Amino acid sequence: MAEDSDLEKTEQPSQRKLDQAREKGQVARSRELSTFAVLLAGGATLWFMGASLTEHMVQSLRAGLTMDKELAFNSGLIIPRLYDMALDALITFLPVLLAVMLVAVFSPLLLNGWLFSVEALQPKFSKLNPISGIARMFSANSLVELLKAIVKTVLVGGIAAWVIWHNKDAVMALGTQAAAVSIPQTGHLVGESFMIIVGGMLLIVVIDVPFQLWDHNKKLMMTKEEVRQESRETEGDPMVKGRIRSLQREVARRRMMAAIPTADVVVTNPTHYAVALKYSDKGMRAPVVVAKGSHLLALRIREIAQENHVPILEAPPLARALHKHTELGESIPEGLYTAVAEVLAYVYNLRRYEKQGGVRPQTPDDLPVPVELDPAAAVVEGVVGEQ
Repeated sequence: MAEDSDLEKTEQPSQRKLDQAREKGQVARSRELSTFAVLLAGGATLWFMGASLTEHMVQSLRAGLTMDKELAFNSGLIIPRLYDMALDALITFLPVLLAVMLVAVFSPLLLNGWLFSVEALQPKFSKLNPISGIARMFSANSLVELLKAIVKTVLVGGIAAWVIWHNKDAVMALGTQAAAVSIPQTGHLVGESFMIIVGGMLLIVVIDVPFQLWDHNKKLMMTKEEVRQESRETEGDPMVKGRIRSLQREVARRRMMAAIPTADVVVTNPTHYAVALKYSDKGMRAPVVVAKGSHLLALRIREIAQENHVPILEAPPLARALHKHTELGESIPEGLYTAVAEVLAYVYNLRRYEKQGGVRPQTPDDLPVPVELDPAAAVVEGVVGEQ
């Protein structure tokens, strides 16, 4: 049962899958939106340019029906005359054609933005398979497209029939009017009827666009196994990542252990913590932590320090504070400057004593460690405060 649930597409598509689908040219498309935009652009242009268009049509009709004497006796002038008339008609309707072409090109951008996919242009011979073609003919998507076509036909046809019936008297009156009057009125009547019919298609667009978005999202739904697989591909296998982190920790630990012989002093708890410090007046603003650890790692730090004759100082409050508030390679906090300065002074005096002899320096036993930096002292103070 668990395996079956993992194979069901119940998960929303990830951004990576959406991007991959877009690269393949697989985006939500609404042909109804493009058709509506093109028809609306054409109808609006005809509506606003109706007066000038009808005027040019009347002039073209008058020029076409006029026959002068020279044209009647010279048939070679007919072709140039027809060419001029065709060119004049093209110039007259050029704004309408340009508006329709621009909207046809840019209307798909309303839903998906700019998209150019080379993969979508590649031929797919699988589409030539007749069995797959028959399956697509009887698929759910084909059924939806059939229902849309029926609804669109009924809706547009019904609106067109209503418009014609509503304007039947005006249409019948056109035959009794002069051409100069009837042609502009016809243009106005056609433009108005066209815009009403196109407006009826808005209902189809309002339904089709959300459906196309939902259908596209549904096709890209993922199974739980696909989500896990994608997570492994993008973020890496958890076992591999764990192994890498383990190796990184091991490398960092070896580097830390190699830095202990260069330390000036190792401050211990004495058994729980160990922190190795190094300071140089050349390039260092404050002492730096070169190694730190607890329990077994602290024991190993002390062993390496003893092997390399690095001084070890037991100062539990300072060791706890350094272990809590510092990281490898970082300078110590300002609140511990005084305590660490006393430790380093003791270490330098001890080295001088070992080389030159004299009075052995006294081991510092009451270092000024702020209470708020010592984890143990802060816990005790908090308990006392509660009591």
